[in-house]
Amino acid sequence: MALVKKFASVGGATMASRILGFVREMMIAALLGTGPVADAFYAALRFPNLFRRLFAEGAFNAAFIPLFAKRLEESETSAKQFAAEVFSVLLVILLIISTLAIAFMPWLVGTVVAPKFVTNPDKFELTILLTRIMFPYLVAMSLVAMLAGILNSLRKYFLAALAPVLLNVVLILALSASAILNYDANQIGILLAISVTISGVLQFGLLLWATRREGFVPKWQTPKLTPSVKRLLWLALPAAITGGITQINLIVGQIIASAQDGAIAIINYADRLMQLPLGVIGIAIGVVLLPELSRALKADQKTEVMALQNKSLEFALLLTLPSAVGLGLLAKPIIILLFERGAFDRVATDITSAVLAIFVIGLPAFVISKVFTPSFYVRENMRWPMWCSAASVAANIIGSLLLFPTYGVLGIAVATAISGWVNAIMLMVPLMQQKHFVIASGTMRRVVTIIAASAVMGVVLYLADLWFSNLLIDAGFFVQMLSLLGVIAIAAVCYFAIILLFSGYSPQDIKKMLKR
Repeated sequence: MALVKKFASVGGATMASRILGFVREMMIAALLGTGPVADAFYAALRFPNLFRRLFAEGAFNAAFIPLFAKRLEESETSAKQFAAEVFSVLLVILLIISTLAIAFMPWLVGTVVAPKFVTNPDKFELTILLTRIMFPYLVAMSLVAMLAGILNSLRKYFLAALAPVLLNVVLILALSASAILNYDANQIGILLAISVTISGVLQFGLLLWATRREGFVPKWQTPKLTPSVKRLLWLALPAAITGGITQINLIVGQIIASAQDGAIAIINYADRLMQLPLGVIGIAIGVVLLPELSRALKADQKTEVMALQNKSLEFALLLTLPSAVGLGLLAKPIIILLFERGAFDRVATDITSAVLAIFVIGLPAFVISKVFTPSFYVRENMRWPMWCSAASVAANIIGSLLLFPTYGVLGIAVATAISGWVNAIMLMVPLMQQKHFVIASGTMRRVVTIIAASAVMGVVLYLADLWFSNLLIDAGFFVQMLSLLGVIAIAAVCYFAIILLFSGYSPQDIKKMLKR
């Protein structure tokens, strides 16, 4: 249960961030709805987020942590020297990328971020301005990703997972000030962009303090491409592409969706809900499993490696499948409860809930990928996950181009879900063929039970939704909230009852998981 405890530590911090994220999105939806400023803000935010996932979080979680962990096994001095070398080179690369991106932002927005915005000059210019303001966030968050990698390697997970809370706190304060001062939509968008950059600086400060407390602050030195840094960059290139698969898929959808007014904002609102289980479960697994597998493989503990993967798969499916079923069947009442007020009307609710219901079909796949990808990384096999990501992106692009002309933003959601399963299956098959992952008999029994319990829970949710439909859709906020919580509670009782009866989990196991 130690592994689950670590998942819970990261997941709990991520949960706090996601809950505040919902508050933030509710306020943005009320103030901006799915209008042009919301489209411009989310398009602008997606771009630095894409680079952050590609060149920072994905690359460092995949390449930096195994290399740093090996140095750490040798000596602290060796690990600190490696961190200093990487930090210095990374900072120079980030400053160069940011300078070039800010200078050529009109071209980037017109070709990569939202090419269809060129037909709306006001939206196009606002997107350029907001992206320029927010791009320094890339520098701060890339350095945050490295510091988080150091902390995770030291098995200090909580503060690194908690740092994103600062983004939501700063944005909520900015939105509150906007409402009090009665700012117009453009002023709100600019204030939000400034707040994003401020939050990046605050997150960097928090993790700098945390690494200093552990005695591992990377010291600046003259940037040099040492053999260790070259090895990192060689491993990081395919890992960066792999680690950013979700963001790549979303930005491909964003490029295509920029032709439909409000579509980018709709995708973001739906994705925000899917990111709750994906973040709390998937990211927790990805953050914890990689360093744990690295240590076990380094010590040649093959039984421990297999047990870690099986436990991670169980943990992922135990929470992800019922989350996907619940979000899919209760998409509309959830969207109404969270977003339908102010500038966000019933038409926006209908299409956003439909997009969410489709998105969650791919949710288990995205989380399963977080379980299998580290198995390649710890063996320094970065290429196959990259090819899996490439195939996934290709499926997303082809699906979006084929479906968007007929189904609009719903077609993009379908393509995104399909791409997730392409990636997960391509990762799983070679691992099983090479015997790097073998499903234990106990894990197989639990997986079958989880699938059956989720199906039963789905039936309960469907029937309950029919019974409480008027309360969930047409009543006031508190009646909606209580009704929805009641439906979820009934479904959860049914789900965990079946799990307890047939999965082999004891009541004590479930109690410990719920408590954590």
